[in-house]
Amino acid sequence: MTVTLEVSDGVGTIRLDRPPMNALDVATQDRLRELAEEATRRDDVRAVILYGGEKVFAAGADIKEMQAMDHAAMVVRSRALQESFTAVARIPKPVVAAVTGYALGGGCELALCADFRIAGDNAKLGQPEILLGLIPGAGGTQRLSRLVGPSRAKDLIFTGRQVKADEALSIGLVDRVVPAADVYEQAHAWASRLARGPALALRAAKESVDAGLETDIDNGLTIERTWFAGLFATEDRERGMRSFVEEGPGKAEFL
Repeated sequence: MTVTLEVSDGVGTIRLDRPPMNALDVATQDRLRELAEEATRRDDVRAVILYGGEKVFAAGADIKEMQAMDHAAMVVRSRALQESFTAVARIPKPVVAAVTGYALGGGCELALCADFRIAGDNAKLGQPEILLGLIPGAGGTQRLSRLVGPSRAKDLIFTGRQVKADEALSIGLVDRVVPAADVYEQAHAWASRLARGPALALRAAKESVDAGLETDIDNGLTIERTWFAGLFATEDRERGMRSFVEEGPGKAEFL
């Protein structure tokens, strides 16, 4: 399998495994969607890590495969491509990308689907599609601009240049830079902490932020208010408030 899902202690690791560079061919894209949907369904998955291994996250699409496609074929395939990445972005649980080495093109777009990005000090990220006479097609023009702002996104997309980990951190493309050998460990610590949290509240928080970014402030506040009130019907809310009153803050244990 080019992509696998391994689950332990509430954390699901979606791992790309297509040596040597984890090129995202059609089969890998489709498998990624399947496992994102599985992670969404499974109650034993409470947080997710996206990982490409110790040396490379994903160096982009399979260019040889794409070269063989004509316009008609890509009209059909481009929707499935975007839907694969959207399935990852819509996992209703905390998702962290553990980025080592290259995260280029589709690899960068996959990292953009996560809620948080931890990069190794050897990481290089970018959207080099312009160098092929193309633009990003798996969400890069949309998610990158929302994350780092339109001007910085255009710089990366227009030039196709790669940015090293320190620059990626400075522009907000990644959220933390650690030694390359520590990337997965740090990502697992982040995911494990949230896997122990209140699942419905975390889902509500993620959807409120993500959906709110797609609308105006008034509709965003309606989304927030609806989720906020709805959480008062949950056992996690009862457990959290009871623990706060009886034991003090930060001591609640959620199922």
